[in-house]
Amino acid sequence: LAAHRRLPLPEFIAMLAFLFATIAFSIDAMLPALPDIAADLTPDNVNRAQLILTTFVAGMGLGTLFAGPLSDAFGRKRTITAGFAIYIAATIAAIYAQSLEFLLVARFVQGLGAAGPRIVGLALVRDLYEGREMARISSFVMMIFIMIPAVAPTLGAGIIAISDWHGVFLAFIAFALIGALWLNLRQAETLPPAARRPLRLTTLVGAAREVLSDRQVMLATLVLTLGFGQMFGLLSSAQQLFGETYGRGENFHLWFAAMALLSGSGTVLNATFVMRFGMRRIAKWAYVMQTVVSAVTLALIFSGVLPPTAEFALFFFWAVSVFFMAGVTFGNLNALALQRMGHIAGMAASIVAALSTLAAVLIAAPVGLLYDGTAVPAVVATLVCSALAWALMRGLRD
Repeated sequence: LAAHRRLPLPEFIAMLAFLFATIAFSIDAMLPALPDIAADLTPDNVNRAQLILTTFVAGMGLGTLFAGPLSDAFGRKRTITAGFAIYIAATIAAIYAQSLEFLLVARFVQGLGAAGPRIVGLALVRDLYEGREMARISSFVMMIFIMIPAVAPTLGAGIIAISDWHGVFLAFIAFALIGALWLNLRQAETLPPAARRPLRLTTLVGAAREVLSDRQVMLATLVLTLGFGQMFGLLSSAQQLFGETYGRGENFHLWFAAMALLSGSGTVLNATFVMRFGMRRIAKWAYVMQTVVSAVTLALIFSGVLPPTAEFALFFFWAVSVFFMAGVTFGNLNALALQRMGHIAGMAASIVAALSTLAAVLIAAPVGLLYDGTAVPAVVATLVCSALAWALMRGLRD
């Protein structure tokens, strides 16, 4: 009987947020572990430990190419559950890693599995909602989802304190099991067998061609790429920036929690105003704001007029603005991309996420590796990405 019940909207939003939070937890809970992993597995080049984050994102980006079409053929719940199974198997392998290379392979496969809940979750929302209502639901999901980055580093630090970095991976397994059980026990399948699209090459090619030839979808995907790229670029060097550049390493998890909580107001504002002002308008002005804030931040850093305490306050304000921008843009851009793709929501969500995530890694990985003891590489990347996104937003329509 549970399989046929329609979830109350608050529980539906909470469940989706938990599914998406698998990704955030898999990234952010690793941040406090990077110094220990670097000391154990790559002591001669500690910057390489950042690849633990970008490798996961790359695996997730590749996995999104398959998750959507599989969900269109076999249903949303089966595909998400299979993704969790892959994720758990890779996590177990990571626990036994004796080299950085093996750990990176495990993280890549873990990312492949995480693509299931991430992408099919979007398709599940599109099955039930569209347009501004989908953007509104996505904003509520993001509002809860943003709480995970707020607490993940603290949880990671606590786990490491009582065990070591291997214990963080055990927490990943518990997280995935809860998400899989919640989905399977409470959520009804949203794609009935009659609406499924068989995995035939001609069908897949036709659906992919439709998505790739749609100007709205491609523009929204490119803007998402720039948004993800600048956010992942900041995340990849966040631990070093707080710890080495600004001397807040011991309290990094607390500063990160404060940053995530403050930026979470972006999702609240978007959920409140998206029905009135529309998705494109809100996203455009978010990128305008980010461009201006990044330009001013960069000018003040280069001026050298600020004392160290004020420079950290400036950096912290800028970092909050980057995550705030994500809260008021990502849900809107996904809704814009999928607006006309309801009949092939799984394929469309896969292509949008795969292209935006994999291309974002090409932005984020160099930004992390270019860390030079200052915030300049991350701020410059954000300035360029936001300015380009602002320019591209003119081509999108609600």
